[in-house]
Amino acid sequence: METAGLPTKDLRLHLVTWNVGTASPPPDVSSLLQLNSLGPSTDMYVIGLQEVNSRIPNFLSDLAFDDPWSIFFMTVLSPLGYMKLSSVRMQGLLLLIFVKHAHLPFIRDVHTHYTRTGLYGYWGNKGGVSIRMSLFGHTLCFVNCHLPAHIENIEQRLDDFEKILEMQFEGEDIPSPLDHEVLFWFGDLNFRIADYGIHFVRESINNKRFNLLWEKDQLNMAKKKEAFLKEFKEGPLQFKPTYKFDLDSEVYDTSEKKRKPAWTDRILWKVKNSSEAASNEGEFHEEENMISVTLNDYVSHMSYGISDHKPVTGTFKLEMKPLVSDPLVTLNAEGEWSADHDVLIRYSAVPEFPSSAWDWIGLFQVAFRHVKDYVTYAWVVDDEIASSRDSKQVYMSASEIPRKGGEFLLCYYSNNLQSIVGISEPFQIQPSRAPVDKDLPEEERSWLHKHHNPESGVDSEKRKGT
Repeated sequence: METAGLPTKDLRLHLVTWNVGTASPPPDVSSLLQLNSLGPSTDMYVIGLQEVNSRIPNFLSDLAFDDPWSIFFMTVLSPLGYMKLSSVRMQGLLLLIFVKHAHLPFIRDVHTHYTRTGLYGYWGNKGGVSIRMSLFGHTLCFVNCHLPAHIENIEQRLDDFEKILEMQFEGEDIPSPLDHEVLFWFGDLNFRIADYGIHFVRESINNKRFNLLWEKDQLNMAKKKEAFLKEFKEGPLQFKPTYKFDLDSEVYDTSEKKRKPAWTDRILWKVKNSSEAASNEGEFHEEENMISVTLNDYVSHMSYGISDHKPVTGTFKLEMKPLVSDPLVTLNAEGEWSADHDVLIRYSAVPEFPSSAWDWIGLFQVAFRHVKDYVTYAWVVDDEIASSRDSKQVYMSASEIPRKGGEFLLCYYSNNLQSIVGISEPFQIQPSRAPVDKDLPEEERSWLHKHHNPESGVDSEKRKGT
């Protein structure tokens, strides 16, 4: 993609959709996430699951804590340098986004939403969950859906998706899903193969003549008829239909029902017409709004047998001209860090940065899982010790620094923007040489962490003036 001015940026996005059929995570997902791929590393993982175990006790406990699937993917991806940027769950629908640390300062305006469509919208057994963001100044939206089942419910599937597309994210000036520059639509969409009988379908699959089935695929037929679907693109279905399999096998349904195989699990995308983007963004020239999406790989993963669906992945190249190229805040650890003495952080912000007294700088282990996974932190205003026109200094007390040392990094969290706007390079903290005071109860040693918590919005010692 040729554009004037700034060089274009290529990002690799790996998107997963999987109806997991209430199962627990499998032992290994290396092939699913292409962790052993020799190609360029992935910049962003987008993982959409359907039928995550949502029995009432599970669902209520998972609202307060991360569910087993979220914990599983964090355990796999955080040691590789990815942070869970956002997640949204509605009953059995779960959408997770993981991002490389280096991109965090360039992701803003992250919002989530869910739309119920099952059982007249009262209970979230069907519907869609969405996450939107601005990435290097470009708007992206991801919609994970579980649409109604059975071959005869095609109109209901289309009506439900249209309803999901009409939803609005909460907040000012946030576009609807269709008004984002790039929209990804994926999930267990439940479209079936019409007209043909089960024997013809299975024979075509056995002979790898998938193209004989494409024209009777309900989604392919709907894309030709329905105006709101015409701009959605999909890669060729060069893999076997992903539903319905006997568990722990590559054999299609041998139960009494003998469901006809179908490509229920799909990944589609839509790039907003560049002339539309130009007219809506007036102040930018058309070429400056350009973003392109290239599908590199669209495959199923037959080796996973925990449910009656096989997972499907799409690997994409996003090519864009960054409209944001500098972080709002740059920061670094000053001097040598050790738990034996107080330490200093230096940071500087761009002039237009909307700082707040509630901003904080967190100390994180290098393999941190999410924004709340800090070891400790400092308030940028209350803990400031020096300020100049170019930069400010903030201190952290020695008592807050991990005694064992190790590799860490710093993140600046903006309260106004509700996101990480600056991240340091990794650095070493030297282990403490001082003996541990074994007489001091563990509760007292962790007192500061409990009472000095940015998530509560209150620092009990400083905010209450005690």
